[in-house]
Amino acid sequence: MKIWWLLLLGGLATYLTRLSMILLFSRWQIPPWLGRALRLVPAAVFSAIIAQEVFVNNGQINLSFHNERILAALTASLIAWRTKNILLTLAVGMATLWALQWFFH
Repeated sequence: MKIWWLLLLGGLATYLTRLSMILLFSRWQIPPWLGRALRLVPAAVFSAIIAQEVFVNNGQINLSFHNERILAALTASLIAWRTKNILLTLAVGMATLWALQWFFH
């Protein structure tokens, strides 16, 4: 039963946090410089999440060519840049990672 309370409280905290920003910015105009800065937040957060998954293995930073994740991320980045297709990028990136892991292990 405790898990349900944790889920409920976590959901409520998330809802109230988002609602507070919606209510705050519905009453005041966001300065243009802040609006420009806030547009960059999703890309920065996404980059931080991806960078940790790509460059850190077993708690160690691994920048070598033996790190299959770097090669798969570079391949996926190239596909994303050329095609702008999210599904194709995910498919090629995962297939590259799996093939490299199979080949090197």
